[in-house]
Order: sequence, then structure tokens, then C-alpha cells
Amino acid sequence: MTDLRLGIIGFGLRSSLARWAHRPGEGSVVTFVCDDDERGRRDALERVPGVAVTGRLDDLLGSHRDEIDAVLVLTPDHLHTEHAVRTLEAGLPTFLEKPVATTIEGADRILAAAYRTGTRLYVGHNMRHMPVITAMREVIQRGTIGQVRAIWCRHFVSAGGDYYFKDWHADRRNTTGLLLQKGAHDIDIIHWLAGGYTERVSAIGSLSIYGDITDRRDNSDRRMWDWYSLDNWPPTAQRELHPIVDVEDISMANLLIEGGVLASYQQCHFTPDYWRNYTVIGTRGRVENFGDGPGSKVKVWTTRTDAYREDADEVITIPAADDAGHGGADPLLIAEFVRFARDGGPTMTSPVAARMSVAAGVAATVSLRSGGSAVVVPPLDPDVLAWFERSQAPV
Repeated sequence: MTDLRLGIIGFGLRSSLARWAHRPGEGSVVTFVCDDDERGRRDALERVPGVAVTGRLDDLLGSHRDEIDAVLVLTPDHLHTEHAVRTLEAGLPTFLEKPVATTIEGADRILAAAYRTGTRLYVGHNMRHMPVITAMREVIQRGTIGQVRAIWCRHFVSAGGDYYFKDWHADRRNTTGLLLQKGAHDIDIIHWLAGGYTERVSAIGSLSIYGDITDRRDNSDRRMWDWYSLDNWPPTAQRELHPIVDVEDISMANLLIEGGVLASYQQCHFTPDYWRNYTVIGTRGRVENFGDGPGSKVKVWTTRTDAYREDADEVITIPAADDAGHGGADPLLIAEFVRFARDGGPTMTSPVAARMSVAAGVAATVSLRSGGSAVVVPPLDPDVLAWFERSQAPV
């Protein structure tokens, strides 16, 4: 089988995916990288043997278009709409890093471009491939806990000060807010486990810690791994934050999901530990994860007791694995995209679901910044929705 030739647009924080995309002789090879930053181009030359680089997207989609079969868009969030629309209009099957966009309008433009051109679009919601999440979904799918009625997600982000408040993420013009940027993952998984999308949402939140830190620096000459350290603790001791910090560092959203499922999502960026805890309660029991990477456990309770029972009725241990990135999901994510770009067909991730997670995140942010009142999530254009359901029904 001939390797699928891949281009990468943006060789920054998610350039780790190149490790799985560049597999000469195994199905895919990265032939071209486009990054307008000299450091990104230099990193690509060092890490991807034989790759060609350019600083101009016009080159990649113009004179070099025939040298690639598909493309990975890994640029900062606020550039997704511009870049993805262009790659889709160029007829290139497109992997788009999550969130699909930072606005509902931007997400709708991207999906409409795929619909209009008939080009394959894949959104990198890698958590749908995480073994701990797939184990929880399998418990739900086989009916062990009955019909899902409630979902709670607590997201502890110990690295928040390093990951989101020292670079472009801290400026809401680039992200809308972390309820969208960071929450898009979790909202998508809440929807996936619930079997429906958010219809209405209300939220509260604040900039509780990082807004008070006055030590600021323009870090555009650096990358996250230049400053990340476990020694950056406690959160109030963080230094060299982005000059603009106007996104919330703690937020809580309540979601009303199709079918009457109630969900709650909490996100905090100054906790001492880093993991997600999902609790799903059904009409016959509940399932909960303890840890979210290799070696974590999924516990299922289906017998009534009068106290907490640690051993549970069923315990699923997620096998330990080599560090594959993002809880073991990244290689599965890229493998599915390569197959989809080549052959089409159903996928575990969904552009429609990606749009709906953005829409819920935007609505939650609007609610948060307007006193917490309920905000209705606007639906996707029915013609676009029908096209994706016909051409790329999710697994």
C-alpha cells in the first residue's frame, strides 16, 4: 500500500502528532510542513526526516498542492476557520485539531465548506479514543447502568498556569474562553456518553487567581515546554504570564441535554493534580473513572448499599501502556484519520459533535459573562447535518 502523503499546517504545541503521522512504509508519511514561525520550521526539519518546509500557506496549497494527499491543521484555535476552509476548498481531506473553531459562526463555516466541496473533514477529539473513556461508554452501551439520566465531570488542571495563562490561550480574542477551548474535549465526551447534545446551558465562573499576578511577559519567542515546570507552585507564585489575561481560571456549567439528561461540568486551573473525573448515573447504577490514563480504573455500582463501597460491583483496569500521548489516544486518532482520508466511512470522532461542543461552550461562556442566565444552543443547518449523517455517520 502506498503511503498517504500528509502536510502539516502549524508545527507547535500539537506537533507531537507528527510522531504518529510520519510512518514511512506503514501507511502515511509527512512530506510538507507549513509554519510561519521560523522555530516551527526548524523543529520540523529536526524531527521529520526528509520533510520539506515553507512559511507560506499559499505555497502549500498552490505550487506544492500535488505533493500532498491530506493535511493536518494544527494551528492556534483562532486560525482554524481560515486554514480549514482553505484546505477543504483545495479538496484536501482535513484533520482539524480541536476545538473546531472559537465561535459558532466559525465552526459552521468549516462544516459548510466540507458540505459544499464534498471534502472529508475529521476533527481531532482524541478523547473518544482514550481507553478509559471507551471503557465507560461500553458499560453504558451494554445497558449495565440502565438509561443515562445524569453526568458530572470535574476537570482538575494542575498545569493551568503553565498551559493556558502564559501564551495566546490567556487572551479571550484567541479562545473565547477556557470553557470552550479546554472544555470542548469534556463537553464532547459528555454528549457522547449521554447520547445527545446540549439544548440549554447556564454557567458561572471567575478569574480567581491568575488575574492578580502582575508579573507579565510577551512569551511569543518561547513555547510552553520552555517554561513548564512542576516547581511553578503554588499557583500564586506563577510568573511571566501573558500580557493579557482575561479568561476565567475556574468555571462551572449546567447543561440540559436532549432526552432530558442533566449534566454538570466543572473546570479549575489551579488544582495540585491533573485528571478528569466522570460520573455517569443511570436508572440501574452508576459508572465512574479514577484516573484518566493507562493504569486507571473504571468502577461500576449496580447494587444498592447504605454507604460508599470502594470495591464496586465491577472494576475495569485500563492496561498500562507506553507513553503514546493523550492517554494512549493519539496513535489511534491518527490511524483513524489516515484510514478515513484514504477510504472514507464512519469515524469515532464527529464534525457535527465537534461543532455542538463548541456551540455549547460558546453558550456557556455567554451565560457565565452575563450573570448565569440560561442560554439556548443554536442548532446546525439541517442540510449540513443531513449530509454529514449520510457521509460520515459516527461509530
